[in-house]
Amino acid sequence: MRHIIIGTGAVGGVIGGLLAGAGKDVVLVARGPQLEALRTGGLEVTTAAGTVRVHPPVAAGPQDVDLHPDDVLVLAVKSQDTAVALEAWADRPVSGGGTAAERLTVVCAQNGVDNERAALRRFAGVVTMCVWLPATYLEPGRVSAGGTPVPGVLTLGPAAPSSAGDDVLAALAGDLTDAGFRAPVDVDVMAWKYRKLLSNLANAVEALCGTARDDAAAELVDRAQAEGLATLRAAGIAVLDDSVHDAARADFRMSRLPGLEHTGGSSWQSLVRGTGSIEADHLNGEIVLLGRLHGVPTPVNAVLQRHARQAATSGATPGSTAADVLLREATA
Repeated sequence: MRHIIIGTGAVGGVIGGLLAGAGKDVVLVARGPQLEALRTGGLEVTTAAGTVRVHPPVAAGPQDVDLHPDDVLVLAVKSQDTAVALEAWADRPVSGGGTAAERLTVVCAQNGVDNERAALRRFAGVVTMCVWLPATYLEPGRVSAGGTPVPGVLTLGPAAPSSAGDDVLAALAGDLTDAGFRAPVDVDVMAWKYRKLLSNLANAVEALCGTARDDAAAELVDRAQAEGLATLRAAGIAVLDDSVHDAARADFRMSRLPGLEHTGGSSWQSLVRGTGSIEADHLNGEIVLLGRLHGVPTPVNAVLQRHARQAATSGATPGSTAADVLLREATA
């Protein structure tokens, strides 16, 4: 099995780098300064277990990769970039005949819950991955993950009843386990992703208001998650039971990496890097969408979604918005 990491940022870099460090067959797909750094110096990955530098093949896109039947496409781009990535890879030919969409499996290693639906529109084989991985993009060519006793917990399962066979899931889980991750397989993996979605509703608060959570920021998070839970219940969507979630992550915690402090999550990092986009439309926006469909008010998530999107497009830095201002707007 060859793992083609589409989007070698924080999450994709840690997953791909540790797979390569474990001797697995990996191709890293990147762009811009990250692509140049990977080509010239390889990828450095730091975890609680130490630092590795790997030099797997690097590609700028599908045009640089000759696809084989045993390839797996690991989609690690942000949710707002999913449609473009799927379009770029779906119709690429695979040696022996057929296209990637017909013959290869795509793994959605992403936040949010709509990526799988987008992938299933094009790809016959789709695997869901619920990513609990405190990864940080430090600079081009360097990433880190401070999770311990494993860098991350990557729960796998089929995105639809017939979208992934047991052999594919077992092979993926085996390679990820060899790379140091915890990689359980669960046919109800989407319940894990909806539970993660509730946690990710706080990402916009962290990005907008900063990592130091005051009382107003804490109330924003509580209200956003309460709206999320009410909306999922109204939609009849199963969410992982808290006791199962807590048991699965009971010993998983953040560790201090000397000189490589994990400061903020993925949305916070998007503003720091000035990418011009942010995942809020696919996190808080998912709750807003479901609320509109099922008659549940979601004022806090709507305010967070709009302000996060505006912050990303305007180039605002993390912590540039006061939490009490957002709270007053959302509760007016």
